[in-house]
Amino acid sequence: MSDSIQLAPVADGPVRLAAGFAYEPRSGTVRVRYRIENTGAQAVAVFDRGHRHAVLIGRQQSGAVGEPTFVEDRAGEVTLRHIALPLPDPAPTSPPSPMAARIDPGASLEGEFAYAPPTDAEPRRVRWCLGVAPFDADLFDMPEDSAGVSVWRASFDVVDRQQQLCTPWYDVAAGAFER
Repeated sequence: MSDSIQLAPVADGPVRLAAGFAYEPRSGTVRVRYRIENTGAQAVAVFDRGHRHAVLIGRQQSGAVGEPTFVEDRAGEVTLRHIALPLPDPAPTSPPSPMAARIDPGASLEGEFAYAPPTDAEPRRVRWCLGVAPFDADLFDMPEDSAGVSVWRASFDVVDRQQQLCTPWYDVAAGAFER
């Protein structure tokens, strides 16, 4: 896997996102590096910090980028997702409450993760979607600062308020984003 992943623009608006991918065929691992900038006038929540249950059971370190979920859109096409997911039905005793990094106006956040989606076929195309939403103080609690990142637990009400910023498809064989 390349140590120098070039970041390419994904979204340009009040929330700017740039992302870069690298793929390791032997392990099937996709590595994603990204930078998010808040150029808007209000704070935003970025749902890349996993969920509270994973932290409580020790599967994830508090404040770290969480493990993405994934959807195999078609055989060989995988969408990795860092989004706020709805409350499961039936609701578990310890719900997987979404965790979000708060990014104030004018601030930015960099992150990275590596993930090998457990699919039957090797991915031919991969993309990543990131959930973002305006930071509404009524929907967030339990703030925690970890490694310079302000991380908050979110209400499940944020699920319908988030916007998903998705990269273009990354062609694994070509090692580049499709146009």
